[in-house]
Amino acid sequence: MDSQPDGTTSAQGGSSPMQCAVGIMAYNEASNIATAINSILNQGYGFCELKEIIVVASGCTDDTVAIVNNIAKDEPRVRVVVQEQREGKASAINIFLSEARPEARPEARADFLIMASADVKLKEGTLAKLLAPFQDETVGMVGARPIPVNDEQRFLGHAVHLLWDLHDRVARESPKLGEVVAFRNVVPNIPIDTPVDEISIQAFITQMGYKLVYEPQAVVYNRGPSTVSDFIRQRRRIYSGHLRIQKQQAYSASTMSVPRVLRALLESKPFTSPRATAFTIGAIGLEGISRALGAYDNLANRQHYLWQISTTTKFNITEVAAPTLQSVLAFRVDNFHQHEIELGGRGAQQLMQQVDAVMRHHLGGRGSITHGLDGTIVMTAPLDRDSADQLAATLVADLAATPFHIGGRQDGVSIQVSHGIITFQQPGTVAATSVVTSVAPMGPVAPATSV
Repeated sequence: MDSQPDGTTSAQGGSSPMQCAVGIMAYNEASNIATAINSILNQGYGFCELKEIIVVASGCTDDTVAIVNNIAKDEPRVRVVVQEQREGKASAINIFLSEARPEARPEARADFLIMASADVKLKEGTLAKLLAPFQDETVGMVGARPIPVNDEQRFLGHAVHLLWDLHDRVARESPKLGEVVAFRNVVPNIPIDTPVDEISIQAFITQMGYKLVYEPQAVVYNRGPSTVSDFIRQRRRIYSGHLRIQKQQAYSASTMSVPRVLRALLESKPFTSPRATAFTIGAIGLEGISRALGAYDNLANRQHYLWQISTTTKFNITEVAAPTLQSVLAFRVDNFHQHEIELGGRGAQQLMQQVDAVMRHHLGGRGSITHGLDGTIVMTAPLDRDSADQLAATLVADLAATPFHIGGRQDGVSIQVSHGIITFQQPGTVAATSVVTSVAPMGPVAPATSV
């Protein structure tokens, strides 16, 4: 393995996986803590191995600790560290950093640390994508892409989506990392009074000479504020925290650049309708008010590290995040009419029944399948675009490699299948489309198109 500046080793040139640990800082997170932990446990970790999930429960007065302990009974990689009094998230993070030091628990040594909020849900495959860039030894920290589950048709939902869209656009140009981050285990601690912990770590990693990477394919679902007071409170704290980091650590987040944000705003085309225009102007107004209050707090040396919780961000996220996307996969057996001629009507029907059985096996009860008399099969499943593409590619390859035995024939019938996919948000708005990745044109079944 290759040696690192921090004394760790690289997966390049060796077969042993690197080790990682996850930290979740929690204050009264009973509504979502199990969802957050399970979405982490159910991840693939690529070239890394998960050693443990450490939940730092700070002054919790609800069932957070009991829920985590219940999970830990069946999952030895999960443990909870109780901080009797809430002293701020930065304090909880420093406990996690201390617990994850190699000398603290050599048997659970972690080369990389992952920090996740307790009120989020990770998309499947997120952590493998988040950790992959570390195979480059110059990379020190990687951040995921947060996607809010708020209703975009409402004013504050629009404001939250707009803010995270701007964050995404700016971060692709100049990484600004948050919500779920991974970094090399080289950070001893962060300032106890910072209310923007990820930026404190980002500043430390950058000043050590490492590169930052923003990975938009690593998706984490979160929930933004749904009341004006919660929105202003949250944005005020964040802006004040950024100003404090500029003083304490001589580091400025890329989202603090007004020209960058304005350029991203224009690129997002937020004025596409009268309602969108009104909502966008309102969101800009709220952000302006929040930044003005944050600047005042910074001048007055008002501390935000022990902040008032925005309660509307703390509801369980599963019901909204999990079913957001739906995919329709349309398949067609190529040259089906030729198969009808060769096999006869009953034989062609048997062929379709066997094809249907193979597809149902791969679908695994996640959706529904219907098929017509012309060799078409339509599958509906709660899958995002990437997952639908993977399922379709697997099905096309499997069906092409399967000899179908019809009516006692010794020689199996081989088929080729074309397909198209449309992925859309369940309320009805198309969110993404796919191209046909088949071996032949779809024929009467049209390829996926934008709507």
